[in-house]
Amino acid sequence: MNHSVPAPASTTAQTLRAALAGLLDGLSQKQATAAVDRLIANYRGQIPTNTPVLRDRSDVAAYAAYRMPATFEAVRSALHGLADAAPQWTPGTHVDVGGGTGSATWAVDSVWDGPRATTVLDWADPALVLGKELAAASSSPALRAAEWHKAVIGTGLELPDADLVTVSYVLGELTPEARRSVVAEAARAGQAVVLVEPGTPEGYLRIREAREQLIEAGLKVAAPCPHDGTCPIQVGQDWCHFSTRVSRSSLHRQVKGGSLAYEDEKFSYVAATRFPVRPATARITRRPQIRKGLVQLELCGPVVGDETPGLTRAIVTKRHGDLYKAARDIDWGQEWPPSEEN
Repeated sequence: MNHSVPAPASTTAQTLRAALAGLLDGLSQKQATAAVDRLIANYRGQIPTNTPVLRDRSDVAAYAAYRMPATFEAVRSALHGLADAAPQWTPGTHVDVGGGTGSATWAVDSVWDGPRATTVLDWADPALVLGKELAAASSSPALRAAEWHKAVIGTGLELPDADLVTVSYVLGELTPEARRSVVAEAARAGQAVVLVEPGTPEGYLRIREAREQLIEAGLKVAAPCPHDGTCPIQVGQDWCHFSTRVSRSSLHRQVKGGSLAYEDEKFSYVAATRFPVRPATARITRRPQIRKGLVQLELCGPVVGDETPGLTRAIVTKRHGDLYKAARDIDWGQEWPPSEEN
């Protein structure tokens, strides 16, 4: 099975939730709700800024309890896209730009085993302090050894060279000039770069722009795109995004209401590298439509009989035998057809 959108249950995810438990002790529901409402507006792109989003301990506590599990799962899904395209590769060094409380650092730890030197950079001291506290609660040597440093995320950012550079849920906080500068520096410093943004039309546009910038810098797209060509989606008519299921935190249930124990986190991403990878043959861009005797798949990949990348539709029926069985089990965001390795 392809692992582009992994199941949320994992030892790392459970450890993270345990570390987050009790984080809001001493913070009133009114404070938490106010902080969460402001953060939601910001991450939806309604408040463009060039200042830190996480301003104090209450902001950071609310963010970590409310958003960290969802951010962790989204980044982990994106990283699995890279891991699928480069199954023999493991990052020995990792720089997390604007890492906040460390969601991406936890996600990297859940995808790759082995020793790793990690540096988390953020411009908010409260986020760095709490992120270090959470990492210290982990049993992972890599997480516990991570270094947390204050840095201005924007124009003039200087990164150490690294096998992997992650920038997740950060680009939307930056001015256009700062955004281009951060992406350029990530492309210079990283052998692999993974960028993740909210799965909104605005988030997709930021990823689309950054993808073009990474390609211009000489990197090759590893995921989710099966090609390095121009994105075939017509801006304003649709946007490329994916989804992963997340167990709701207690704060989420308090603030948002509802009885469901989970939510679906939508995200957009791009992973690009300076080393050889095997991108997907085609990528499922929408939730598969399963009907009696057939499965309808919306795909991004080469047009049949042409080298031009584009959007296509595949109808898989019982006549396709094992492929039909695979189609019934396949999920949004995964590769099609399934590779033998997955």
